[in-house]
Amino acid sequence: MVEGNMLILILIVSITAIVLLISTFKVHPFLSLLLVALFMGIAANMPLREVVTNISTGFGNTCASIGIVIALGTAIGVFLEKTGAAYTMAGSILKTVGEKRPALAMSIIGYIVSIPVFCDSGFVILSALNKSLARRSKTSMATMAAALSTGLYATHTLVPPTPGPIAAAANLRADLGMVVLVGLTIAVASAAAGYLYAVWIGSKLPLELDEASDDLETVIAKRGTLPSPFMSFAPIFLPIILIGLSSLVDFPTIKAAIGASSPLYIGMRFLGHPIIALSLGFALCLWLTPNLTSGNQFNDWMGEALKGAGAIILITAAGGALGMIIAKTNIGTQLGNMLKVYNLGIFLPFIIAAALKTAQGSSTVALITTSTIVYPLLESLGLGTPMGAVMATAAVGCGAMVVSHANDSYFWVVSQFSGLKVMTTYRAHSAATLVQGVVGMLAVFIIAKIVV
Repeated sequence: MVEGNMLILILIVSITAIVLLISTFKVHPFLSLLLVALFMGIAANMPLREVVTNISTGFGNTCASIGIVIALGTAIGVFLEKTGAAYTMAGSILKTVGEKRPALAMSIIGYIVSIPVFCDSGFVILSALNKSLARRSKTSMATMAAALSTGLYATHTLVPPTPGPIAAAANLRADLGMVVLVGLTIAVASAAAGYLYAVWIGSKLPLELDEASDDLETVIAKRGTLPSPFMSFAPIFLPIILIGLSSLVDFPTIKAAIGASSPLYIGMRFLGHPIIALSLGFALCLWLTPNLTSGNQFNDWMGEALKGAGAIILITAAGGALGMIIAKTNIGTQLGNMLKVYNLGIFLPFIIAAALKTAQGSSTVALITTSTIVYPLLESLGLGTPMGAVMATAAVGCGAMVVSHANDSYFWVVSQFSGLKVMTTYRAHSAATLVQGVVGMLAVFIIAKIVV
């Protein structure tokens, strides 16, 4: 297997190839990702049988983790749009925050939702609302996508009960309660930076408004009236609440209090599984219109939803295949070992996590791996105190945001559900994750100067 600088060069060439294939040569993202995954495995001198196995495993694992979630989320989005519920939600939010601040609303919603919900699932669930707000307010879809994605990302990597921050806190022996409090504070700065960047970049990119299949007047003509705000928001917020409660009962102290074998714990973990939660959310869509089951309307809408979901699932899974190939080259471990010899204080955990995240795509893997590498170094980094461990955990979380690009399934969820071109997604989403990670790290540095 190729190692060292040559492996890093292969990674750079691979990422460049993805950009050129998709943007310049107009090769479909699904094919581009598979071709580059195959190239990288062979170029890294991976045994040919392992190349095929790793591509298949990465593809299958991604489908298993979010395939059904994407299908159900897409179906909810189609039904919310067709029944006019998306218009009701957009109107309700714009009345609250004002016509000029829809992106701020989605950033705040994302910040809250991703505390208990994985950012991938959160973006899928909220995508219909995000599109509707963009249409109603005539705001660039790039702005809306970046605002939502960074709001979700901020708490995803910094605030338990998301598994990544919990694992990092455990590996660094940091107090979980303080990790939550500090993480929430740092995430505010990170999400704010992502929002401001989203607003700025939106003015530099084509408008790229997502077009609904039916405009508001058409929907009202078909229905006679729009669904109520309660019924409109229910299919989105029921899954969020159930997933949030599932994460809450799995919090170590609560889990110990109620018991892992108790009916309450088992029931909430079942209902809060994303597949079950989204299935229940989709069931609520059936009550949005009285004559939904008449004629072929239901099957037509489902067919449209599944057709759209199929392409998204395939592209996202192909990104998972590339991520698996990269992970099996062990480039993340090599980068970590190269960087840990430098005494960079509180910035070292950030830099290692950012290198790992950028190299292999998974924020959770970056959080877990970096925290394992950094723990023995805490004393030498001046972070040997209890608060030092907390700040190190926050630094790792900020690094795990940098940078979400083609080897990250979240990148493709944002791109495909927002209808953005790949290069637009790089400029809006990927660059925003860099900005929010760096700003978050600066906030960590300032707080660490005070408390450590």
